[in-house]
Amino acid sequence: MSAALTPSQIQEALVGLDGWVLEQSKLLKVYKLKDFKAALAFINLVGAEAERLNHHPDIHNSWNRVTLRLCTHDAGGQVTEKDLTLARAIQSICLP
Repeated sequence: MSAALTPSQIQEALVGLDGWVLEQSKLLKVYKLKDFKAALAFINLVGAEAERLNHHPDIHNSWNRVTLRLCTHDAGGQVTEKDLTLARAIQSICLP
């Protein structure tokens, strides 16, 4: 089981994660892409990183907007280091 991070630990980590925020005990970021095709390509890249890390985000797509929410289910739906690791991996993806 993963240990939930404290709010101060999360806020400290968010300093290095541009655009990510804490919302209702989840890390959240909305990406705005060129169009639907670019959004789908981005989702596939996120999916590959999630599979590699064996940690899967909630993904919502609305045409060119991709909303990602990260939390760890075995930590009661709270944010853990797993979520920060995935957020950093997603940050490093070059947008299509």
